[in-house]
Amino acid sequence: MKKTEKTAAPAQSRRRFLKTAGLAATGAAVMGAPSIVSAQTPIIMRWQSTWPAKDIFHEYAGDFAKKVNDMTGGELRIEVLPAGAVVPAFGLLEAVSKGTLDGGHGVLVYHYGKQNALALWGSGPAFGMDAQQLMSWHKYGGGKELLQKLYASIDANVVSFPYGPMWTQPLGWFKKPVQKAEDLKGLKYRTVGLSIDVFTGMGMAVNALPGGEIVPAMDRGLLDAAEFNNMTSDRLLGFPDVSKVCMLQSYHQNAEQFEITFNKTKFDALPAKMRAIIENGVEAASQDLVWKSIDRYSQDYIELQTKDKVRFYRTPSAILQAQLTAYDEAAAKKGEGNAFFKEIEASQKKFAERVVKWDLDNNVRREMAYNHYFGKKPAAPAAKKG
Repeated sequence: MKKTEKTAAPAQSRRRFLKTAGLAATGAAVMGAPSIVSAQTPIIMRWQSTWPAKDIFHEYAGDFAKKVNDMTGGELRIEVLPAGAVVPAFGLLEAVSKGTLDGGHGVLVYHYGKQNALALWGSGPAFGMDAQQLMSWHKYGGGKELLQKLYASIDANVVSFPYGPMWTQPLGWFKKPVQKAEDLKGLKYRTVGLSIDVFTGMGMAVNALPGGEIVPAMDRGLLDAAEFNNMTSDRLLGFPDVSKVCMLQSYHQNAEQFEITFNKTKFDALPAKMRAIIENGVEAASQDLVWKSIDRYSQDYIELQTKDKVRFYRTPSAILQAQLTAYDEAAAKKGEGNAFFKEIEASQKKFAERVVKWDLDNNVRREMAYNHYFGKKPAAPAAKKG
């Protein structure tokens, strides 16, 4: 019995020790778990925009990245570089597709050279649709599926998110106002996408340049006139330094939008939660971009007139009609032998016929209300003497 008691004691001690050690280890694991999670390395994605760092468009790219970074709690971090940091602006699609960049921020018409049909997401009259309506077509009218097929046809390994509908872009900056279509003939002009063909058809000598190169080209006399996009971008890029005449309203790009792209292999490898955050973040950033642009563009429209002494003119109807005719001719040529071009045009036309009629019939024009509150009031008649 004594031997048994002597041997049992050490065994009980060992069991107590192991039990205590196990509890301690469990506690240490629980205590250490938050430290392990917080120490996880975030997924970092290197992006580039197609815009100069000073342009509001690059700011939009940063706005989207911040929304995603914040919503993932730092688990995903998108870092955005300006145009030219890794590749030239027009080289973005290829760089993202190859994985040289993880993603980027630009516009579909910058890829016009890869497949002409990409221009239908931005350069042209969009059959009367505004940019919001074109975005509606993209999401609900079949555009998204057509774009996926289009990118697959050119072996672009990207996931594309068109977003951020743009306002009608000015005809551009000129040395003097243009009154008729003949005034455009022979002018050296900058534009992009299918607008290249439209204005070439109208007799202009067209050169496609990235945003940051336009004003220097005008300053050196390499361009007589140019368009970029909006009051804020044009002001930041220095257009008022080389021209004091801006022609407003045009059909060449009245329904464009931005594009967010990801390398498809890297996007598909993200956790489902992050992919969902990105997809919903695109739509949140899209609406915020519209609100910000309304505020900033309207402010700079005033500043351009009061501080920069720019004179704004409405593009005459004769030029607008000539644009539509030139677009029809250019689009017909681009559609020859390009089944995608024809399919996308037909889809847009079908959607536009319905939604533009609803818009024109349903929504009241705003000029009357604006003039009622802010228009010049007629002078009161002078009092009669005697």
